[in-house]
Amino acid sequence: MAVAQSINGVMRRLPAGTLYIVSAVYAGWEFWRALNQLGPYLVEPINVLERAYGEIALILMVAGLTVTPLRKWTGLNLLKFRRAIGVSAFFFVVAHFLVFAILDVQSVSRVWEEVVKRPYVTVGMASLLMLIPLAVTSNNLALRKMGAASWRKLHKLTYPAAVLGALHYLWLVKGFQIEPIIYLMVILALVATRYLTFERKRQVA
Repeated sequence: MAVAQSINGVMRRLPAGTLYIVSAVYAGWEFWRALNQLGPYLVEPINVLERAYGEIALILMVAGLTVTPLRKWTGLNLLKFRRAIGVSAFFFVVAHFLVFAILDVQSVSRVWEEVVKRPYVTVGMASLLMLIPLAVTSNNLALRKMGAASWRKLHKLTYPAAVLGALHYLWLVKGFQIEPIIYLMVILALVATRYLTFERKRQVA
């Protein structure tokens, strides 16, 4: 707990907006590397960039789902960063989609064709659509207008969106790969934890 308190002290001095800057710089850095075919972008830079944006989106989703359990189990309080984590995750999901739509398939009709034809694209698109209302209402004005209860209810879409995002990743990879399985298992465990917490609160009420 002493370590957690020390980290909390540092985090309190760090503006939550820092995460937006880091996300934008990272996205730009990866795009620049893909444009110049550097490092992992030497072969098939569009596919690698598409995957890089998708993976960081999943990592941020996991980070967002971890905030509450971390505070409960370790005392590490990252609540002030949760909104920035969620909005940054949405930013990378959109970037992932734009690389797919503009640089990969390159037409609206092809995007629709892929959504209908390939189940893993359908699942990924469903995740993106679920994240849109969350990103739009991730501000204090929306919270006041909706009321805390309605706002919290809407933002439970985070859980199915994260599961579908992980399923999208698992489905699109070829052969047996451990990384997408780990993402899916971690997200399912975090969602199960939240569900059990909700159930306990409902039974107590």
